[in-house]
Amino acid sequence: MTTSKLLAGVVFLGTIGIISPAMAERGPGEGALSGFNFDRLDGDKDGKVTKAEIEAARSARVKAADANGDGLMSAQELAAMQLADMTERVNARAAEMVRRLDSDGDGLLSAAEMAARPGAWQVFDRIDADGDGAISRQEADAAAQRMADRRGDRRPKRGDDQPAN
Repeated sequence: MTTSKLLAGVVFLGTIGIISPAMAERGPGEGALSGFNFDRLDGDKDGKVTKAEIEAARSARVKAADANGDGLMSAQELAAMQLADMTERVNARAAEMVRRLDSDGDGLLSAAEMAARPGAWQVFDRIDADGDGAISRQEADAAAQRMADRRGDRRPKRGDDQPAN
């Protein structure tokens, strides 16, 4: 499958609500299909996902999110649906992080365990281009630009037309 066909399919799935629009915007290698839950979509469990099964999953998703049962999605209902999706992903990611980094097995992460994660200082060292042990605004901006270039990111950069948080 070509990259363009993959991206078109992912954007389609995002458009009809099977995966979130944010996931649909990701490219290959960035978890673009991480929201495509094959087992959940394969309603008849035949090992294939049909358009009818995708439509059924979309309809069920809308029905579940339609808090007032009027058959329509308000901004608040959409926001609640997206927050639930994000919460599910964040909880899974956090549980996985604890599983990987909890060196003493207590089910909790200390500051030392968090700092020991692979690559934590490698990222700092890559951004600190001049090796002076500090990251300047220019180095941070250059690193952000390199990441955007790698992603093919066309979104405006902070400061261009977005307010800082």
